[in-house]
Amino acid sequence: MAVFAIGDIQGCHDSLLRLLDRIRYTPNDDTLWFCGDLVNRGAGSLETLRFVRGLDAGAITVLGNHDLHLVAAARDPALLRPTDTLDAVLAADDAPELIDWLRCRPLLHHDAELGYTMVHAGLPPAWDLATASRCAREVEALLAGPEVDVLLQQMYGDEPTEWDESLVGTDRIRYIVNALTRLRYVTRDGRLALAHKGAPGTQPEDCVPWFEHPDRLHKGLHIVFGHWSTLQRQPGQGVYPLDTGCVWGGQLTALRLDGDGSWYSVPCSG
Repeated sequence: MAVFAIGDIQGCHDSLLRLLDRIRYTPNDDTLWFCGDLVNRGAGSLETLRFVRGLDAGAITVLGNHDLHLVAAARDPALLRPTDTLDAVLAADDAPELIDWLRCRPLLHHDAELGYTMVHAGLPPAWDLATASRCAREVEALLAGPEVDVLLQQMYGDEPTEWDESLVGTDRIRYIVNALTRLRYVTRDGRLALAHKGAPGTQPEDCVPWFEHPDRLHKGLHIVFGHWSTLQRQPGQGVYPLDTGCVWGGQLTALRLDGDGSWYSVPCSG
């Protein structure tokens, strides 16, 4: 039995099938970790959702920002953007079941035995694993519960940028969602810097990648994540970036989490 983590698919269903052939995936034996953004921008979001949902216990999926956007748009179509490719999902007969399944996925997954933690985007410097897990569970409970509409209305926006345990309501929800699903850079004093999206070296001088902040409390974790398509592998830093730009004509990438830690990629047409 093998365990593989797979980067952002974003509706590139055909690329996913090619990658599974590449890793010689064996259903019912192997486990797949998906680091979020199953949907949007690619043409096969509906097929991807159906496939991953059909894996049942053979897959672990954390929510990405595009996944949350789909959940929100399903409840309020006015949120759809011109660049979204979600119409087929929203029009499908099984859309309600797919959306309900998606909104009940976790925001963070930690496997103590394997020694890996998976999120979509990152962890802010002020969070250790216990804080990150607790905050993720708070939002997951809201997503899966009767107050989901309140959460979805509150999650859009870039403020607040600084973590404080005393945050409540919209500020708390928005910070947690942004940290786990949108983070790339933080300022040197630890605030989220969500406006900056380019490769390291393009950011302002007062910003660093979230995993390079010298005072981060999550040092020592092995973190699998996606979201950052311009980020290359970061050997020796305990981070494993898996978004290699599939939907932009790059590659779809998998990392074996047990055994020898091999990387696998297939080219994508975008």
